[in-house]
Amino acid sequence: MTERNIRSSMTLRICFCGVLAAIIFVANYFRIPFGDTKLHLTNGLCALSGLLFGPGLGFVAAGLGSGLYDIMAGYGAECLITLVSKGAIALVAGLIGMGLIRKQRLTQADVIRVVIACVVGALTYVALYMLKTYIFGMWVNHLGTDATLVKMGTKLPGSLINAVFAAIVGPVLFCALKPALKSAGLLEKL
Repeated sequence: MTERNIRSSMTLRICFCGVLAAIIFVANYFRIPFGDTKLHLTNGLCALSGLLFGPGLGFVAAGLGSGLYDIMAGYGAECLITLVSKGAIALVAGLIGMGLIRKQRLTQADVIRVVIACVVGALTYVALYMLKTYIFGMWVNHLGTDATLVKMGTKLPGSLINAVFAAIVGPVLFCALKPALKSAGLLEKL
């Protein structure tokens, strides 16, 4: 590959990364009421960014889109925490799903790997969100152990429901986008 092709490919990857960050940003505004929680596509899109771009650039797309949402929605004080925790979904999914985007055809084992990547990425977010809730409860809000654990207990079911939703959305989008990107001649440039 020539230097010009490498630069062109990297430019295209950065543009796709920016587009996915923008999609993640906008997706944060769309929430579906589901019992006591609200489902959103964001975590599934964060996992998708890791599968499409790999752990590094996926982290950037997921983290930037989610962090910018926090700033615009009035949660600016937590935007760096969100950048890292949502970026972690992409990082983990990208590490587990490394190289799947380049495969010509996905085997059944590859699809299972995509699902595992999304599940583990989403559960990584749940763990980080629970850690953040614990730290804020204990040392920022000074709630005490019992109150902090109760708060964590109230947030855990909704977080787990969103993790399940991400484990469905991420693989479906990946398996739908991969052939579309291939037919458009863009797959090999990612």
